[in-house]
Amino acid sequence: MSDAWLFPDWPAPPNVGAVVTMRDGPGVSQPPFGRFNLGLRSGEDRQTVCSNRSALRQALNLPAEPRWLRQVHGAAVAELGPLPSQEEPEADAAVSHLPGTVLAILTADCLPVLLCANDGSTIGAAHAGWRGLAAGVLEETVEQMQLPPAGMMAWLGPCIGAASYEVGEEVRKAFVQHDPAAVEAFIATRAGHWWCDLAALARQRLHAAGVTRIYGGGFDTRTDARFYSYRREGARSGRFGSLVWLN
Repeated sequence: MSDAWLFPDWPAPPNVGAVVTMRDGPGVSQPPFGRFNLGLRSGEDRQTVCSNRSALRQALNLPAEPRWLRQVHGAAVAELGPLPSQEEPEADAAVSHLPGTVLAILTADCLPVLLCANDGSTIGAAHAGWRGLAAGVLEETVEQMQLPPAGMMAWLGPCIGAASYEVGEEVRKAFVQHDPAAVEAFIATRAGHWWCDLAALARQRLHAAGVTRIYGGGFDTRTDARFYSYRREGARSGRFGSLVWLN
């Protein structure tokens, strides 16, 4: 891991590239945004963010402009190709079967999940905060990849850790009603409140969908200053990117 990039530790095929950016990457953002904010809706000047996005493509020699999404904490999945449209699709996940396509997810505590086919034919990327996870964004992404789940793998990127993420009863209820085994991802703190393990919930959901090759996890964006964190920095937090592409 460098000061600018985190490369996923998964056995993806050679034609699949993937990376996570960090706040001190090769950008031009100013305090309080670190150097490499990629989020257009984070409150930073648009031109600065666009400069950072251009630097991202150049530094990594990406095959095309990343396909950014207008993320709304839902479960919609966009099927995308390498050529960008004028408007960012409103979705919280994307898949592609087309070479040259770069999928991108923005987060600052929510869980980014990258997926690829074992044979390198298809990629996927999902933004999985608790609302998206509960709504089935991972299951929808797996389905839209149009492959047997046993023929793909997933990597869980940096998100807020269980020891930093206290939630209310409504969050726990949303998962336990869907799958009683989800209780294992919650630890009681005080009346009506729980520590919530987003990565554990994602693993459960992926396993239930038939995806058993799952890598990554073990991060905590709130305590790791290399990443942006909404819970640490508030409304002026930037966003880091998690990208996967087909060469």
